[in-house]
Amino acid sequence: MTLILRTLACTYYEGYHLEPHTHPWGQLIYAASGVMRVRTQDMLWIVPPARAIWAPAGIEHEIWAKGDFAMRTLYLEPGLAADLPGASFALDVSPLLRELVLHAVSLGMLDDEEPGQARVAGVIADQIGLASALPLSLPLPRDPRAVRLANRLRDDPACDLELDALARAAGASTRTIQRLFLAETGLRFAEWRQRLRLLHGASLLGTGSSVTQAGLDAGYAGTSAFIAAFRRQFGHTPARLR
Repeated sequence: MTLILRTLACTYYEGYHLEPHTHPWGQLIYAASGVMRVRTQDMLWIVPPARAIWAPAGIEHEIWAKGDFAMRTLYLEPGLAADLPGASFALDVSPLLRELVLHAVSLGMLDDEEPGQARVAGVIADQIGLASALPLSLPLPRDPRAVRLANRLRDDPACDLELDALARAAGASTRTIQRLFLAETGLRFAEWRQRLRLLHGASLLGTGSSVTQAGLDAGYAGTSAFIAAFRRQFGHTPARLR
């Protein structure tokens, strides 16, 4: 037997945390239902249902369940994943890829010596490579002061404190925080904060929240402002994602 693809199906509950870890095989992490938050060394993803993250072999990552989260994971051996991206990315899961993932999970393991299974594994790899990347990521700072601030907003995206107060609590000046975020994330602090709020709003929409409630919980005072910012970021309205 020569295994080329292994699978795992688990359901995690609100707040469950998979500690930082790596895999020797590439991993497709599919949110069959619920929302997951995935963090690598320099990036955070907030992933609504029916989307996925590709994590190449050796990339350290950790996962949090936001609400009840049904995870379906495929592990692709290095040869099968050789032509797939070498960096993590969020992807849209087409109806075909979804059915292939569920079929592979039902089999448990795919063997290269079984022609039918080898073909299924090849199509899965092709579909991952062809999938559209989604703008669900947020670059993370590295400086401890900026990290403290980022973690505070990650845990409470709707926080209404101004930057001056946030910077003081993180042990830095406003100017220092602005400099660090631009240098380490490529985004001005205000842009970074808005993207975090929009990703949080997208995750709420994925769990069934109304557009109005998702906007409020993401820190927007009005629905129209949330819709306009969401359209600029994702290219479509919140209602389409919901």
